[in-house]
Amino acid sequence: MITKQETEELVKKFGKGPNDSGSASVQVAILTTRINNLAPHFNSFKKDKHSQRGLLKMIGRRKALLKYIQKKDQEGYTNLIKELGLRK
Repeated sequence: MITKQETEELVKKFGKGPNDSGSASVQVAILTTRINNLAPHFNSFKKDKHSQRGLLKMIGRRKALLKYIQKKDQEGYTNLIKELGLRK
């Protein structure tokens, strides 16, 4: 679970303003944090298929948002990928 404070920090870091929680880059950052927080759960519970489906949905949504960002703003896309540590 991601806390409200973590969400506010991500909005400040990746958003265009202090209340910009809806932009694609902020949504990608929040989804990445949620995905990374689920990794230890799957190390403990390998047969949790219901949560695994939710994880795959989050990954698909992040992938679609990244594709949109790449199409609209190539420089912003590369900066976002670098800051979040995706695609090493």
